[in-house]
Amino acid sequence: MAERGAHALSLPADWPANRDPILALNRMGSFDWDLDTGLLSMDAQAYEIFDVTPEEYDGHAVSLAPRVPGGEGRRLDALVARAIKEGRENYGTYIRLRCRDGSRRWVYTQGYIRRDETGRPRRVFGIVRDATAELDDIAGREERAAREAARRDQTNVVQITTAALAHAHTVQDVIDIVKDTHGLPLLGSTSLVLGLVEAGRIRLVAEGPEGASVPGTRVTRIDEPYPMSEAVRTLSPRFIESAQDFADLYPILWPHITDLNITSAAYLPLIAQGRPIGGMGLLYSGRHGFTTEERNVLVALGSSIAQSLQRAMLYEQEKDLAQGLQQAMLPRTIPSVPGADVAVRYRSGYAGGSLGRDIGGDWYDLIPLPGGRVGAVIGDVQGHDTHAAAVMGQLRIVLRAYAAEGHAPATVMARASIFLHELDTDRFATCLYAEADLSTGVVQVVRAGHIDPLVRLDDGTCRRVEVDGGLPLGLSAEFGSLEYPVCAMELDPGQSLILCTDGLVEQPGADLDDGMRALAASVAAGPDDVRELADRLIALAEARGGDDDVALLVLRRRALTERQPVGRIQQHVAPGDPEALIQARHMIGAAVRSWGARERSDEIELVADELITNALMHTEGAAVVTLRVLSGTDRRLRVEVEDSSSALPRRREPGEQGVSGRGLLLVDRLTDVWGVEARGGGKCMWCEFVVPERG
Repeated sequence: MAERGAHALSLPADWPANRDPILALNRMGSFDWDLDTGLLSMDAQAYEIFDVTPEEYDGHAVSLAPRVPGGEGRRLDALVARAIKEGRENYGTYIRLRCRDGSRRWVYTQGYIRRDETGRPRRVFGIVRDATAELDDIAGREERAAREAARRDQTNVVQITTAALAHAHTVQDVIDIVKDTHGLPLLGSTSLVLGLVEAGRIRLVAEGPEGASVPGTRVTRIDEPYPMSEAVRTLSPRFIESAQDFADLYPILWPHITDLNITSAAYLPLIAQGRPIGGMGLLYSGRHGFTTEERNVLVALGSSIAQSLQRAMLYEQEKDLAQGLQQAMLPRTIPSVPGADVAVRYRSGYAGGSLGRDIGGDWYDLIPLPGGRVGAVIGDVQGHDTHAAAVMGQLRIVLRAYAAEGHAPATVMARASIFLHELDTDRFATCLYAEADLSTGVVQVVRAGHIDPLVRLDDGTCRRVEVDGGLPLGLSAEFGSLEYPVCAMELDPGQSLILCTDGLVEQPGADLDDGMRALAASVAAGPDDVRELADRLIALAEARGGDDDVALLVLRRRALTERQPVGRIQQHVAPGDPEALIQARHMIGAAVRSWGARERSDEIELVADELITNALMHTEGAAVVTLRVLSGTDRRLRVEVEDSSSALPRRREPGEQGVSGRGLLLVDRLTDVWGVEARGGGKCMWCEFVVPERG
C-alpha cells in the first residue's frame, strides 16, 4: 500500500523475503484516466509496455484484459479503490502482464489522484514502467540504493511537471509551467525553446530565459535543417551528445549559440494522437551525453507536455466555439425602451476555468410590446452542452413570437411549454416572464420553475418578490398542468426589477434562500445606475467562481416623461343597443375636441367607430372603448377597443365591388400606428394618433 507522498511498493506474494528489488529505469510511459468518462489515455511508450497497438485499444481499461490477467486486474482495481476511499493522493504497485508471445513482463505503475474542490476524485494520472529487469536481477544493496535514488530523482521530474500540468487549462498555462520552476531548474537545462506546428511551420511560442531563441528561427519550416524541425518531421527525439556533434550536425544553427557554452542538447517532438503538434528543445551547459534513463525521462516528459498541450488546444477551441455559439443564440442588441433603463449581462461557465464543459442554456431577452409595454425574459435550459444552447435558441424565439402576438403572460408561458414538450428533446427549462406597462408601472409576472425576481426600491433597499409558479417549461405540458398563476405588482419610478439565473444565486454550502438574501444585500449595496449594478453583480459571480452560467437582466423604470397618461375615459357598448353606440360616438367626439385634437377629430371618430362596429358585429359580447392621452416627445391620443373574442382580425384586400375587408385598410391609412393584443379571454384592437400640444 502506498503511503501519502511516498513510493511504497507492493511486491508479488512469491517474492523471497531476502530479495530486494533492483530499481532500474527502463521503458517508461504515462497515462491519464478520466474518472467521469472512464476513458484512459496512454502515450506511445505505455502502448509498448502493455504490448498493445492503438488499433487494439479503444480507450477503456477493459481492452487491456488480454494483457492483464484477471487476478492482477482485480488486485490493481482494489488498490486504486482503497486509495480513493482513504483519501490518499497516490498509489503504487507491481503487476504482471502477459505479452502476446506468451512471455511474462513485470510493470510498475504509480498513479496520482486529483480531486475537485468538493473532494470528489476526477482524474488519475501517472506512469507505467517496465520493471522486468529490476525484479529479475539481483545486485548489491549499494547499487540498488543508488539506482533507487537516481530513479526517484529522474521520475520526480516527470511527476512534478505532470502534476503541475494537470491544472493547466490553456496553452499559455502549459507554457508558463514549462518555463517556471517546474521546468528548467528541475531539468538542469540552460535554456529552453518550445514551438507549435501551424500550417507546415513551427512557430516558437516560448523561450527561457528571454532571448534564448536563435534570431531568424521564430518561424521555421518543418523541412528546414534545424534539430527541432528534424524531430517534428521524423517524430523521433534528437539527442546531441557534445558541442562537436552540434557543430557537425547543424552547422547553420551552431554559430548562433556558441556564446551560450552549449555542451549537449535534446530536441523532443510533441506528439498527440500520432501526429506532431510541436517540439521542445533543451540545451545544456556542462552535461555531456545522455544515459538511457535520462533519455526515457525526457521522452516521458515530452509526452506529458504534448498531452497537456492537446487538451489545452481543444479546450481553447471549444471555449471559442462555445462563446461564439452562445453569443449567436443571445440577442445581439437590447432595444432602447422609452421610460426604462435596461442592462443585461451574461457570464459563461468557462469563466470559472472548468475543463470539459461546453455551453449552457441560460438566456435573457427584452421584447418591446405595443402601448408602452415591454416583456422581460430570463430562463435556463437543463444541461450544459450544445443541445441545451440549441433548445435555448428555439425557446427564446418562440417566447418572443408569442409575446409579440399579444398573448397574455400566462398564455405565453403555456404555449412555450407545449412547444418545448413537442420538440425532439428530453430537456426542460425554467423561465420567468415579466410584462411591464411602463406608463402605469403595472408588472405581470409569470414563473415556470425559475427563481423569484428581486425589486430594488427607490430608497436603495432590495426585496425578493415571491411569485406563485408553475412547473418548468416542457414538464407542465407533459403532466397536463399548464396553469401559470399571474402575479401583479407595481414598479414605481426609480425602482428596478432584477431577473437572473441560479448561477448568480447558488453558493457552495448555502441553500437557495441564503443565496437570495445575499444577492438582495449585494443589490442594495450596489450603485443606482443599472449598468454599473449589473457589472458589480457579475464581478461578484466572477470572484466566487463556479461552473454554472449566469444570465442577468436589470430593468429600472424612469420617472416617466414619455407617454404618461394625462387623460382617460372609458365606455361600455352592449350588443344590440343603438343608444349605447350613439353615446360612445358622442363621448369620443367631445373628448377629442376637449383634448385639443380637433384637427384630427374626424379621423379619430371614424376609426373608433369602425373598431367598435367590428367588435359588435363579429363577437357575441360587449365592446369596451377606452380613450387616453399620452404625453411625451410626441403627444398622442390612443384608442382601445376590447372584446371577448380571441380570434385575431385578418387583413383582406377588398374586391372592386366588395364592401367587407375595408375596415383594417381604413385603420391602417388613417392612424399613425395600430395593433392587436390578447387581453384575458379576448383581445384589444388599439391605434394611436399624433396630436398637437395644447396652445
